Amino acid sequence: MNGGLQVIVDNLGYLLWGNLANGEPGGVLLTLLMAIGAALLAFPGGMALACLAWRCRGAVRSLLFLWAELIRGIPLIFVIFWLWYLLPALTGSDMPGALTVTLALAWFTAASVMHSTLAGLQALPPGQHQAAQSQGFSDGQLLWHILLPQTLRNIQPSLAGIGINLIKDTSLAFILNVPELTTLAGQVNNRVQVYPAALFVFTGLVYYLLCTGLAQLVQRRRV
Repeated sequence: MNGGLQVIVDNLGYLLWGNLANGEPGGVLLTLLMAIGAALLAFPGGMALACLAWRCRGAVRSLLFLWAELIRGIPLIFVIFWLWYLLPALTGSDMPGALTVTLALAWFTAASVMHSTLAGLQALPPGQHQAAQSQGFSDGQLLWHILLPQTLRNIQPSLAGIGINLIKDTSLAFILNVPELTTLAGQVNNRVQVYPAALFVFTGLVYYLLCTGLAQLVQRRRV
């Protein structure tokens, strides 16, 4: 047991921030950077798509739902692989693995954000829409000033759950050998070849603390 703790202590800096001194962030730091980067793309993007689906009927909404169902119906690991091979073909140059995973997470997560936000918008009393129209509000003003603030307050638990899944899903970056926490834990385990249980219990504990911390932060903001 003491040996397992010593392995963690000896490699703690590497597990927390990788080779940051050489300009190569990794470990927990890279996990957080990918999760935050994906969230900054997915949450506003998914909300914008939800607003578009709310305002537009017919073919536009059907296409948005078809896209969202397609993304939500396939494993995230496939999305990562697709972007890993597709983006270089489109851009003409190789993409960093961390950036590829971040974009894949954002694309995948935006579909869930769109569904949650649209459900929140549709759950609001329709009388607010009618009252705003009678006061001369445009659909854009109605969304921005009246409906979206209420919707975001109501769906905070759902968005928190999506954010928690986003943090956990960064662990799939190991398939591209991106040096996030799970990858570095595997590297340390392969190097020392002892106490794998201690290393991966520590890794699981870090993910638990990150996800619980986010949940507690959202809960306090709702009080």
